[in-house]
Amino acid sequence: MSSLLNVANQAGSPENELAQHLAQWPAPDTLALLRNRFRRDGFVQLRELINDRIRDLIRGEVLELLDGNSERRDLYLQTTGGTPRHMSVVRSETIAKTNGFITGLYRSERLRSVLGAIAGEPLHGCPSEDEEFLITRQERKGDTHGWHWGDFSFALIWIVETPPIDVGGMLQCVPHTAWDKQDPRIHQYLCDNNIATYGFTTGDLYFLRTDTTLHRTVPLSQDAVRIILNMTWAAAKDLAAAPQGDDRWWEDAAAKANVTD
Repeated sequence: MSSLLNVANQAGSPENELAQHLAQWPAPDTLALLRNRFRRDGFVQLRELINDRIRDLIRGEVLELLDGNSERRDLYLQTTGGTPRHMSVVRSETIAKTNGFITGLYRSERLRSVLGAIAGEPLHGCPSEDEEFLITRQERKGDTHGWHWGDFSFALIWIVETPPIDVGGMLQCVPHTAWDKQDPRIHQYLCDNNIATYGFTTGDLYFLRTDTTLHRTVPLSQDAVRIILNMTWAAAKDLAAAPQGDDRWWEDAAAKANVTD
């Protein structure tokens, strides 16, 4: 990581650079459009949120963290109706220990303020340290992050690498849904609602209302690479109650909510 830090230090703080960029973006009419889309869809693409230098720094840090720190997960979760998780992960505490660009940008007050303006409410630091961050890599045919919701309300997803859409890896969403871990009713939601599908190119970002947007990644149709960085924040309502149930699959491949294949 030292080589990346040297590059950043030579050009100035990425956190300060981001703050300067976000002082000019978004313009009021753009903000109004993003806010309306987020309220309607639970999703907005935000490639312009950052500049290319910060994009490259985050990519470099993510790839370094994956090298030697990734752990494979292949399981199914009861709390989401038996949907699959097939991917490799780098856990939140591993990312936090580096105290690098990812943690610095996550704690940027300006970034949180802009995202809060889009969300229409303030964002709060995630109260569960094991959910602040997650790096995932899908690389095998059939790899997917199956249908699910988030315990906390907001996520900023960095598309570090993605294959062409004809290979899979797109995001699918059903907004304005609710997660009952005892009775998730995912198939009923899919029958009763339209499913929005979003494709990406490497370097994109998107902002997602994760607690009320049922979502998944389309399984890869062949061996290919899809890498994302997930940053999670809480809404005020999330601070009052801890998540229920032992379904923290990214932390523990033997979580009690796992269903054997």
